[in-house]
Amino acid sequence: MTDSENAAGFDPTELTFVTTGVSEQEAAAVTAVLRALLRAESDNLRATPNGATSPWQDSQRAIRAPLPRGDARWRGFTA
Repeated sequence: MTDSENAAGFDPTELTFVTTGVSEQEAAAVTAVLRALLRAESDNLRATPNGATSPWQDSQRAIRAPLPRGDARWRGFTA
């Protein structure tokens, strides 16, 4: 096991299979998949920025809704 797996707190000896008759190969496959998922998740967490955004991202805002047209509403620049 690597340090990143130990840091995640994953201990394969704590796995309990509810299904009866699980072979050693099946248990090893489940353990490998869980390790891979935990490793990928911890890598994603390390790659995620701490919430610091650039000034460019801070200045972005959503596009406003279009102005409705009709009576007693905006019709143009001269109305």
